[in-house]
Amino acid sequence: MTEQIEVELTGMVYGGYAIGRADGRTLFVTGGLPGERVSARITRDQVRYAFAVVEQVIVPSPQRITPRCVHFRAKACGGCQWQHLDYEAQLAYKTEIVGEQFRRIGKFTNAPILPILASPDPWFYRTHVTFQVEPVSGRLGFVAPDDRTLIPIDECHILRPELMEMRQALDSGAGIRQPGHRRLRCMVGSDGSERVSVSFRPDEADEDASANMPGGSVTFAIKDQTFRVGAGSFFQVNLLQAEHLVDLVLEHLRLSGHERVLDLYSGVGLFTAFLAKRAAQVSAIESSPGAVADARVNLARFPKVEVREGLVEVVLPRFSGRFDSAVIDPPRAGMQRKALEALVAKRPRRIAYVSCDPTTLARDARRLVDAGYTLAHVRPLDMFPQTYHIECVAGFERRAAA
Repeated sequence: MTEQIEVELTGMVYGGYAIGRADGRTLFVTGGLPGERVSARITRDQVRYAFAVVEQVIVPSPQRITPRCVHFRAKACGGCQWQHLDYEAQLAYKTEIVGEQFRRIGKFTNAPILPILASPDPWFYRTHVTFQVEPVSGRLGFVAPDDRTLIPIDECHILRPELMEMRQALDSGAGIRQPGHRRLRCMVGSDGSERVSVSFRPDEADEDASANMPGGSVTFAIKDQTFRVGAGSFFQVNLLQAEHLVDLVLEHLRLSGHERVLDLYSGVGLFTAFLAKRAAQVSAIESSPGAVADARVNLARFPKVEVREGLVEVVLPRFSGRFDSAVIDPPRAGMQRKALEALVAKRPRRIAYVSCDPTTLARDARRLVDAGYTLAHVRPLDMFPQTYHIECVAGFERRAAA
């Protein structure tokens, strides 16, 4: 029999859970908010902690609002976690969570966390999405919070409307019929006129599938630059916030035009393009062949840029000499230890670290500080409204004696 439990919720943690304590256990509760008393159903039980989902709100938080999306209200879709939370409160909790990760993971007693930058529009901001494909019908949907059930989607309030139009057109055509394909990635360009989709087998990497698709790309405009992005290449989902990311990176590096700069995990060249206009030389490293191909197109007009394909920990040690500054934008797992050691060996004076996971950012921040750097600031940025995900830009400066 499934256990029901009544609990008072006291805080919010990374992952989108509200937390409370009951019967000697810490409860991680989906659908609750701090300050609430709820009745929750245990979904996974361990000795010292358990996961649960709210069944009834007994005492609601004043921060609770009515979610826009019917799928969220039905607790069916796992794409958003915080539609029931007032947007200003979302921003406040994200800032608190970043500070907590730096205390708990990074062991910083007083990390310089700056105020979070809100998204200009917390709705309809995503320019690309990966749908799951129902094996029998070929219909498209999202995965439920249980990570097993496929939920057909009739509306989505964080996707650009053009993406839902693509989904509806594909569904009306009897779905995806490629045998064995289980995912479909859809992208829409900045002006809405360019649209592309590519489907994948379960064991197929995004760039492998898109490499076989002629014309499988869209164009994104960031400030005064345009970027070709293939269907398998990474790009920030929130274009307005991507502009703010560029601003934050450039503000920290304070380039004068004479620097030799590294761009690690450089993707299709988002930061490289803006660095190239402000530095003497930019060396970019990216492991994805598809992204490297896009980057070489996007950066062809910049003679001071070189793009090398490969893993950072393998390619970076091959460079001779020192670098003045570095930009790092690794995947969610953060930097491999050998990659971080190779970066430190190049002795850049300033580092701008862009991260989509405050946990691995805090871990790597501690490693950089231990290696001779000072953490100058951490600026959270809300790239993903209505979800628990948090983007940050952390600035580091090499200590004089290091």
